[in-house]
Amino acid sequence: QGQINIPLDEVGEWQVRQTARALRELYVDHRPDIPNRLVVCSDLDRAAATAHAFADPLGLTVHADERVRERSFGDWDGHAVAELAERYPEDFRSWMESRGGELKYGAEPKEAVGKRGVEALEDWSTRAGDDTDLFVFSHGAWIAQTLQTLLGISAIDPTFSTVVSLRNAHWVRLVPMDNPDGTVRWRLLDYNHGPAIADTDQWEHPAL
Repeated sequence: QGQINIPLDEVGEWQVRQTARALRELYVDHRPDIPNRLVVCSDLDRAAATAHAFADPLGLTVHADERVRERSFGDWDGHAVAELAERYPEDFRSWMESRGGELKYGAEPKEAVGKRGVEALEDWSTRAGDDTDLFVFSHGAWIAQTLQTLLGISAIDPTFSTVVSLRNAHWVRLVPMDNPDGTVRWRLLDYNHGPAIADTDQWEHPAL
């Protein structure tokens, strides 16, 4: 988790290949009506590797953008979740319950993640234009927080805390809707969508 720039492991590389193939089949091969694709990614290597797995076979340029980076968790960056739960039980529980326990350790506020995420999405979607599909390759916390901010559901209340984190190499799909005033609204079509094989035990154990 966080902004530690670690590479994908062997399982991650395998998952990325499955996802890249599924994305091309679903949203390129079956969409001949869309002439152009624009590919953007986080400047961290694991997201860039995912973007290139999708884009390189299509001959597409990949544009790195630091606004698409994963959320920083400060002193918690790079530590396993099990370790955090053991070392900081109360603050870890607070984080899990969306009460902000991670902020004591320099984590980036969710509001800041959502703000930069929406800025990046609006910027690149404007550059893409009406004849282009935009593909953004980022990280779970960034995607979840950007989506909540974009859809206006980021506030915590007694009945709603947060959307569930994305599984590895899964995606979200949004489509734009024009407003009468010329601005754009977004409609959520898919969340936590992945290749069909991701619903099997082989997803975490490719050798099966």
